[in-house]
Order: sequence, then C-alpha cells, then structure tokens
Amino acid sequence: MPSPAAPGSPAIPSRVQAVFWDLDGTLVDTEPYWIAAELQLVERFDGYWSEELGRGLVGNALPASAAVLQQAGVRLEIREIIDELIGSVIEQVRHRIPWRPGARELLAELCDAGIPTALVTMSEKLLAQEIVERLPAGSFGHLVTGDMVANGKPHPEPYLRAVEHLSGVRPGVDKSRIIALEDSLPGASSAQAAGLVTVAIPHVVQVPDDPGRHRWDSLAGRGLADLEALVTGEAAPQAEAAVPRGTA
Repeated sequence: MPSPAAPGSPAIPSRVQAVFWDLDGTLVDTEPYWIAAELQLVERFDGYWSEELGRGLVGNALPASAAVLQQAGVRLEIREIIDELIGSVIEQVRHRIPWRPGARELLAELCDAGIPTALVTMSEKLLAQEIVERLPAGSFGHLVTGDMVANGKPHPEPYLRAVEHLSGVRPGVDKSRIIALEDSLPGASSAQAAGLVTVAIPHVVQVPDDPGRHRWDSLAGRGLADLEALVTGEAAPQAEAAVPRGTA
C-alpha cells in the first residue's frame, strides 16, 4: 500500500490537513456497474429488481445491500451475494475504469502538495486495490474498506478509522481541517457524523441540502484553493451549491 507521504514531500499547507475520498461515484463512476450487477443477480433468481431500487442502495454498506437483494428473491447467503457483486464489478473495472471528471486532477494536485489522502469506501479491499493500482504510486496514503469496519456508512466508523490512522502518522490532527468528498447521502452522513468538513458531489442519486455540509456539482475545475476555502470558512456550507444534476 502506498506510504502516507514520501520523505522530502512538500510541507502540508496549514489549512487543509487531509482529504478523504469516497470511491464509487466520487473517484470513479462505478455505480452503474453495481446497479447492473444487482439486476443481473436478481434476474438469475427470477426475483424483481429495477434501476430505481438499485439507486436506493447507493452508498450503503455491502451487507445491508445484500440483505435487500435477499428480500428481492436472491437465494444466496449474504457473503455469497457480496462476492458475486464484487466479482462482477471487478470484471467491468478491468475492462474500463470510468473516472469521475476532475477527480484524478485534484488527487494529483493534493499529492504534489503533500496533502495526506485516504480512500474510505464501502467496497471491499479487493475492488479498491484494483482501482488504486491504476493511479500513480502514492495517490492514497491509506485505505479504509467495507471489510475493515464493523459498521459501514452512514455510521461514522469508516471515517473515524481514517482519522485514527492519520493521527498515528501525523500528530495534531484537527478534524475540522479534514475534508471528505462524497457522492451519496449515507457517505456524507458518515463523514459529518465523524466531524469532518463534508462536500457532497451528487451524481447517480440526489443528496438533500443540509446546512452542515457543502455541495459541488462536480470536481471538474476544483483545486486545493477551493478545499482551503472550505476550512477557513470563506466558502459557507451550501453557498457554492447549485441544483443537483440528478442522475447521470
């Protein structure tokens, strides 16, 4: 796994201490892959599923999603369902990774500036590594995946685990100076509950307005200066938000 920061990296700007990233729908546009995998699995067991039902699972922990699929007619154990879904998404990712606009550019800028990053995802490590390995070395200093936590999003545990790791390698962590980038309500709720500065970037599903978080239409054109404005209060929550784009 990449190290948190290479020796000799540029000093971290005083305002942003770290940026934590969601994976599906934020870094990569894999939510359609998950929705297709869920539909295919339910159809195999002659159950009922729809794209709308699939959208309802966006951002949820995989065991919770698997339980919903059981209710839809999938006659497999929770672990078997998770393995089937992950296998399908990995197969699609190996064929093509659909990066979200602006995501790799912002990630590269953070890496160049020496800003610590973590990937905090409800996908399991096997899938997360498939994607991380296709990024420049050192893009992420730490991974927190769904199989590493007892409680998935919207519980704060995934983001608190990332904070705990950061605290172990960089003293003086201030959660009000850590930014979480999310595309779903469960993910944004998890980050907010962990006490992080939270930015929702709605994509496949709507994320309701909330006075405690920011919303951007896209990461395209966003840079470190935009993130610094969030922690200094120069960008008030929702002040920079526009009407969500809805489905992609």
